Amino acid sequence: MLTGKRIMLREFEEEDWKAVHKYASQEIVSQYQPWGPNTEKETIAYVHEAMNEAKINPRVRFAFAIVETQSEEMIGAGELFIRSSTNREGEIGYIIHPAYWGSGYATEAANMLFNFGFSTLRLHRIFATCDPRNKASEKVLKKIGMTLEGRIRESILLKDGWRDSLLFGMLEQEWLLKKGLG
Repeated sequence: MLTGKRIMLREFEEEDWKAVHKYASQEIVSQYQPWGPNTEKETIAYVHEAMNEAKINPRVRFAFAIVETQSEEMIGAGELFIRSSTNREGEIGYIIHPAYWGSGYATEAANMLFNFGFSTLRLHRIFATCDPRNKASEKVLKKIGMTLEGRIRESILLKDGWRDSLLFGMLEQEWLLKKGLG
C-alpha cells in the first residue's frame, strides 16, 4: 500500500469491480482509450487480471486501486508497468472517476507512482502517453514535471480510427532534482 496526502494506492480486491465499473462504463471516461465503455463482464475481467498479475514473480505490472482516505471510496486506478527490466524503464497510467476530476487526485496518484517507480523499483526512466485531445491528462503530465518528448503517430486504434499519442518522460536524475535529492 502506498499512502499520500489524500489518497492511498492499494492492491485490487475482488469487490472493487463495482467501483471500477462506476467509471469504466462511462463513455466520457473511455473516449480516448482503446477499451470501453466496459460491460460488467469486462470490468470484472480487468480486476481479476490485475489481481492475478500481482501474484506473478517477477512482477511487471503494478495496478492499484486509488482510494480517497477520508471517505474510503475507491475513485480510480493507477498503474506502473515495467516495460524493460534491463533498461529499468516503466510506464505509468491513471484513471479517475469523473466526479473527482479537477481535484488533483490524478496528479497525486501520478506522483505516488513516480516515487514508487524510482525509489522502490529503482527505475531509470518512466514515461506516459496520452491522446493529444486529452488536455486534462496532458496538463497532469506537465504538472508532475514530465518532459514532452514527442508525438507518436497513429499508435493506438480507437473506435473512431487511429490516434496519435503524446509521449512524456522523466529520468531518475530529474526526479531526484525535483525531490531536492539530486
